[in-house]
Amino acid sequence: MRHTVRLHGVIIGHSELEHAEPELRRAWGVFRPGLGYDLVEPVFQLFREAVPMKGGEAMDEIKLARYHAARDKLGLELVNAEGRRITTSAIHIADYPVEKGGPELDVLISDDTYWAHR
Repeated sequence: MRHTVRLHGVIIGHSELEHAEPELRRAWGVFRPGLGYDLVEPVFQLFREAVPMKGGEAMDEIKLARYHAARDKLGLELVNAEGRRITTSAIHIADYPVEKGGPELDVLISDDTYWAHR
């Protein structure tokens, strides 16, 4: 099912959230940037600079802390294909180039209804 990430109504991108770990309330999948991605791209580039290898360790703790603070202030929201808002506790876009695994959307979903119907 297609999921959309929005910032104050502007579409940032989409993902099918192909993978899930219900026990961790986590879902993730390939991220397809939308027209509004450029509005948030600098925030997610901070993460890529702090953690240069996908799944690797942080190489710059200061940039990583700046990333977390900036990401948490964005106010991103996740909506399902029907346009229903899904309650999340974190939305992360791992903005790596294709040769390093490609962009991925990773979401912590606290919405009980989402998990009941997944």
